[in-house]
Amino acid sequence: MFQRAVLPAVLIGIGLAVFQQLCGINVVFNYTTIIFSSIGIPRDGQLLQTVFIGGVNLVFTLLAMVLVDRLGRKPLMLLGAGGLCVLYIVVVRMLGSGSSSVSFFLLTAIGTYALSLAPVTWVLISEIFPNRVRGAATSIAVLSLWVAYFVLIFTFPMLYEKLKDTTFYIYAFICGLGFLFILLGVKETKGKTLEELEEVMARHH
Repeated sequence: MFQRAVLPAVLIGIGLAVFQQLCGINVVFNYTTIIFSSIGIPRDGQLLQTVFIGGVNLVFTLLAMVLVDRLGRKPLMLLGAGGLCVLYIVVVRMLGSGSSSVSFFLLTAIGTYALSLAPVTWVLISEIFPNRVRGAATSIAVLSLWVAYFVLIFTFPMLYEKLKDTTFYIYAFICGLGFLFILLGVKETKGKTLEELEEVMARHH
């Protein structure tokens, strides 16, 4: 995996896996009550938002399954990174003003993530590695993903305690960086066999 011809693909896979988590959306899944209680939504409303989040996540994940081979991996990933960057900025504004409309933008962010970064990252991780190192490289990428998840979930309460709603500016910045990373570093894999992809990645790097 550390050979010159292979290492770039491994680093891209790790980068995609880490970005999928550090983009920040899982704080909405895990800390729904904290976020909504900050603008005065009662507990029943918080629980209802959790139901909406699960429903939106399901619907847009199914939609992603339909679109991933039609639109391609890279366009969906760019949509996810760019869309979340913009939505997080709006969310900060909504939370700062105490507006209940923030729920709409958070649900839109969940839908954007479920349509793009959530499923498509796994597709790319399964496709971009050369055959001879696919098993080991995939394992490292998945391990990196869960380490990033731990870092995200562990740090959010501390960040939110100090920064409050502006915490989402950090995730907006990360999504901006992720957009550039995908734009410049990720090749489209739609419609290619694993053998063809290995040749494409080798030429690319």
